[in-house]
Amino acid sequence: MKKEINTPNAPKAIGTYSQAVATENLLFISGQIPLDPVSMNLVDGIENQIRQAFENIKNILEAENLTFSNIIKLTILLDNLNNFELVNKIMAELFTEPYPARAAYEVSKLPKNSSIEIETIAIKN
Repeated sequence: MKKEINTPNAPKAIGTYSQAVATENLLFISGQIPLDPVSMNLVDGIENQIRQAFENIKNILEAENLTFSNIIKLTILLDNLNNFELVNKIMAELFTEPYPARAAYEVSKLPKNSSIEIETIAIKN
C-alpha cells in the first residue's frame, strides 16, 4: 500500500508525479529542484540552489515526522559536476555518520534550468 505525501512547505509537483510517496517502511521523495515553495521560482546562485533543494527535502521529511538521519539514499543531478565539492560541503553541515548512500551525475539540463535536482529515499523507523 502506498500513500501520497503533500506539504505546502515544499514546491508543488510541476508534472504528473507526487512530492513523495510513503510505504509502510520507506519514503520516496521525487527529485527536488531549488524552487521556493511560495513563489514557485528558482532561487538564485548555486549555493542557494543546493541549500533550497535540501530545505525542500527536509520539509517533505518533516511531513512524515522524519529527519535527514532517516535518509538512506540520495541521487544528485548537477548541471555542472564542478559543483560537487560544494554539495559535499553543504552535506557535511546537514548530515552525520553514517551518511546515506549517494550517486551524483552531471546532466545536460534539469527542469526549469535548475543547477541541481535531488531524489531521496528515506527509511521510516
